[in-house]
Amino acid sequence: MAYVDHAFSISDDDIMMETSYVVQNRPPIREIGLAVSLLVFGTLGIVIGTFMTANKVGGDRAHGVFFAILGSILFIPGFYYTRIAYFAYKGYKGFSFSTYRRFEGFPFLFLF
Repeated sequence: MAYVDHAFSISDDDIMMETSYVVQNRPPIREIGLAVSLLVFGTLGIVIGTFMTANKVGGDRAHGVFFAILGSILFIPGFYYTRIAYFAYKGYKGFSFSTYRRFEGFPFLFLF
C-alpha cells in the first residue's frame, strides 16, 4: 500500500474551496463625478475660449487662447474617463468598473 500525504491533497473540505471570489463591479461614483465635471468644465472652457478669441473679449486674443488651451487640458482626461465609465455601464467587452482607477486618497474628492 502506497503512502499518501493528506496535508497536500485537495478535497471538498478544503477552506479555499468554501470561500467564493466576488468581483466588486459597483460604479465608482466619486471618480465618475470627477470625470464628468472635467468633461463639462473642459467643454465650457473650449467654447468660452473660442468665443473670447473670435470676439476679442478681454482686450486681445491671448485670453481666449488661454481659456481654450485650459479647456482642452480639462476635456481630454474628462472625455477619456467618462467614455470608460459609459462603456462599462453598457457592458461592452473589455470594460468594467473593477478596472476603473480608484482615487480614495485624494483630499479634494470629499466634495463628491
